[in-house]
Amino acid sequence: MQQPKRLFDEKIKTWNMYRSHNCGELNASHINTEVTLAGWVQKSRDKGFMNWVDLRDRYGITQLIFDEGRTEKSVFEQAKTLGREFVIQVKGTVIEREAKNKNIATGEIEILVTELTILNAALTPPFTIEDETDGGEDIRMKYRYLDIRRNPVKNSLLFRHKVAMEVRKYLSDLDFCEVETPYLIKSTPEGARDFVVPSRMNEGQFYALPQSPQTFKQLLMVGGMDKYFQIVKCFRDEDLRADRQPEFTQIDCEMAFVEQEDILNVFEGLTRHLLKEIKGIEVDKFPRMTYEHAMKTYGNDKPDIRFGMEFGELNEVAKSKEFPVFNAAELVVGIAVPGAGNYTRKEIDALIEWVKRPQVGASGMVYVKCNDDGTYKSSVDKFYDQADLSNWAKTTGAKAGDMIFVLSGPADKTRAQLSALRMELATRLGLRNPAEFAPLWVVDFPLLEFDEESGRYHAMHHPFTSPKPEDMHLLETDPGKVRANAYDMVLNGNEIGGGSIRIHDKATQQLMFKYLGFTEDEAKAQFGFLMDAFQFGAPPHGGLAFGLDRLVAILGGQETIRDFIAFPKNNSGRDVMIDAPSPIDMTQLKELHIKLDLQ
Repeated sequence: MQQPKRLFDEKIKTWNMYRSHNCGELNASHINTEVTLAGWVQKSRDKGFMNWVDLRDRYGITQLIFDEGRTEKSVFEQAKTLGREFVIQVKGTVIEREAKNKNIATGEIEILVTELTILNAALTPPFTIEDETDGGEDIRMKYRYLDIRRNPVKNSLLFRHKVAMEVRKYLSDLDFCEVETPYLIKSTPEGARDFVVPSRMNEGQFYALPQSPQTFKQLLMVGGMDKYFQIVKCFRDEDLRADRQPEFTQIDCEMAFVEQEDILNVFEGLTRHLLKEIKGIEVDKFPRMTYEHAMKTYGNDKPDIRFGMEFGELNEVAKSKEFPVFNAAELVVGIAVPGAGNYTRKEIDALIEWVKRPQVGASGMVYVKCNDDGTYKSSVDKFYDQADLSNWAKTTGAKAGDMIFVLSGPADKTRAQLSALRMELATRLGLRNPAEFAPLWVVDFPLLEFDEESGRYHAMHHPFTSPKPEDMHLLETDPGKVRANAYDMVLNGNEIGGGSIRIHDKATQQLMFKYLGFTEDEAKAQFGFLMDAFQFGAPPHGGLAFGLDRLVAILGGQETIRDFIAFPKNNSGRDVMIDAPSPIDMTQLKELHIKLDLQ
């Protein structure tokens, strides 16, 4: 095949062999211009004496026309052989389009083709390359490279790029320096499960892939880098959900000589910048909420504050009556659902069944209808009079036309159950508008949380989080009450990032390891390098990491991250396109001195 002639590309001031323009930039101003285009055949319409072909690339679609009266016969006949997704190059003249298409940028013109080169033929794709495709998720994941040609996926990846560039620009302008940290590090049993990597050169020994660059970014602060960031891959071998992947990307940051307020201001500024530049939305100062308040008012530490339905604790007004279920419960708590007073008994029963599902785990639910005439109708009328129910309405903020739903039981479990119900009802009622953004900071997290299985305390964030100095005395007597200098950024009911002020002296870090159940030898073996570094003049420091995948998805109006990742894994952590993970050759295992026990 004859090599195409190189064409000068004005945008990058260089010569391009295959095209003079892309498929999204030609318009009426280019009429009578000789052009060369290259791309994929989207579809063709053969009318016998005339053939139209839609040519697609990343930038758009341009209509080509092959005309029996105006196109050389060999080119005209060759056009009839084109199939979907063939890769072609065409030369021709830009002409005015008779039937204009206002839905696309190139809709006023078409190309009268004079030369056609098939660069690569294509098999018929297993699903249509259209915005609304006929391909199910499994088949699209198997042929992900075809799925990427579709606008929704392509645009999601371009959107991710735009967000990442704005992050880099914002942080660089604030004098943050991007530093790469290692991917082959040391395995630590704390936290999530590591992906481990055997080393051939170091027989019987393993690296781990980082769950985060935590210790390295702290060491960069000891090294005097002052302001660090990195858009970095992290790895966790954990069970997956829609918003989790075994490998994910963090915007990872650390700052020296800072207090909590300094960090919150910088990253509130970053989030405000992204909302303005990406979505065109101005947001005032972000509200702050303590962890304790979030749990008490919304039942979780990442509340969606785009809507109300705040918890009303009913112990005082619901107990001491004749209803044994409430009297025996640690907590009685309810929410007022706006405009739900017209729910039918069938709809209410369906909701009761919904909260009884194993995923939620409630044993039942009480309801109160707030009638338009100011009276109340409840499922526990036998035990509570109108004055009682009026007090419930006051406590939950219920108005005429609302419905109050009440759960009871152990405090923590019941709050979690009611939180799940609150989010479900908000979704059903259309209160979770993806075009609305309500960020907030949740602060004053507990330093430690008790694990029932192991019977000991674990770090809620990680072992390097600094306790609040005023709570240090509680470590001996009431460790669960110790608050940390830790904070999360929450956006629309999703945690998009979190961080803390770090411990920066050896004595406090040793004390922390002690309360977490590490022996002195264990702490030294796993983290001795960090504690040693603290002895060489470690500055006060702290930081934060945003989940880039999740942040991009929420800014893009979704809560699942998969479409914003070029080649994601499925819910089993598999890449079905390349069939990974997969067994490795016995020769490799032998070289690594690894024996498999799969019994």
